[in-house]
Amino acid sequence: MPTYDYRCKKCDHRWEAFQSIKAEPIKKCPTCGKKSAERVIGPGAAVIFKGSGFYQTDYRSESYKKAAAADKPAAPAKTEGSSGSKDSGSSKSSSDS
Repeated sequence: MPTYDYRCKKCDHRWEAFQSIKAEPIKKCPTCGKKSAERVIGPGAAVIFKGSGFYQTDYRSESYKKAAAADKPAAPAKTEGSSGSKDSGSSKSSSDS
């Protein structure tokens, strides 16, 4: 059930009412008692799209992100002597013969 915003035209009292969608709008102001209340368009509860994407994980707290980064394994460091897979592949084939 949605929450509706109301305003009295006579006394300018504003309030919210939790009502069914099928319910008729409230006409009587709870403050002054006059039948001059009207339903106003309020901001409501909307989904906020912010950040780089639209996933639940985009809204994680900074402390959560830091803890997750600390849990990741460190990448292996490269040494100057290793030149890649070509040398290691040729040494395997020469030792296999």
